[in-house]
Amino acid sequence: MGALERRIRGVLLAFGGVLAAGTLGYMVLEGWPVLDSVYMTVITIGSVGYEEVHPLSANGRIFTIGLIVAGLGVMGYGLSTVTAFLVEGELTDALRKRRMERKIAALKDHVILVGGGETGKHIVEEFSKTATPFVLIERDAARVVSLERLGSVLYMLGDATDSAVLEQARIGEARGLITTIPSDKDNLFVILCARELNPTLRIISRLTDEQSRSKFIRAGADVVVSENLIGGLRMASEMLRPHVVSFLDAMLRETGSVVRVEEIQIPAESPWVGQTLAEAQIRERVGVVIFGLREAASGRYLFNPNPAARLSAGDVLIGCADRDQLGTLRRMSSGG
Repeated sequence: MGALERRIRGVLLAFGGVLAAGTLGYMVLEGWPVLDSVYMTVITIGSVGYEEVHPLSANGRIFTIGLIVAGLGVMGYGLSTVTAFLVEGELTDALRKRRMERKIAALKDHVILVGGGETGKHIVEEFSKTATPFVLIERDAARVVSLERLGSVLYMLGDATDSAVLEQARIGEARGLITTIPSDKDNLFVILCARELNPTLRIISRLTDEQSRSKFIRAGADVVVSENLIGGLRMASEMLRPHVVSFLDAMLRETGSVVRVEEIQIPAESPWVGQTLAEAQIRERVGVVIFGLREAASGRYLFNPNPAARLSAGDVLIGCADRDQLGTLRRMSSGG
């Protein structure tokens, strides 16, 4: 329970306590029935100024004075709570949280990102640049605040090892989950929970101990990424092919037209099915050079595919494209 909820609860409890005490006091001191006692208590606390229900005894008047003081105290506390709610920005935060909850509840075909640390923040940045719908699950509120400078981030404060939190992130409607927690044990538990909740989900996990790779795969991870392995390959590439690495880095850092190596899977109803790569006229119509092709039938990858290569349903085309070109390619592939 947050500070605001505690203060509101305190106001309600204080009001209820004064109401109960006032009702009981009039019943005992004046011998009034319950309804008359409640009515007298309410108009006294509210300082409405109506006439007394029945003439008061001396003890009753003294009690009423005390009740008025107590009522004013409760009203003052309630007013200070409302003022703090407005002045301290809690109202804005509450409304913002409610809007975020509605947006999360409407997510579909999105990615769930677990952890916004040193690894997760780069994923947040990339997803924000490429307009990929995602929701972040993070335990540390301060870390979320630092990530919001990258753009509007949908997030949930919670523990992704809790199935209820994953369900709130709409894991049933998600297309993928990435877990970047530093602990292999926690990542493994997230994988198990996620796979149980969504058997078709694509799960990618961070890995620290290479010896645990087989455990992650058995638990349900589709892809396991070892930071040591990736870091080693990166350093080797910096030595062997520095200009290629610099080119790719420049592409990722570009803040204008965001260009990425993208993939397009050819649907069964696509007009490209049965055509050759040359007949599809992708380069001529969109300006995208296809430098990779994954054949659906064999599962093999063709690098710099021959223009005479015939396309089939389920094939995946790979090339560099910006967001507009990617949208055009998707429309073309579906016959739009």
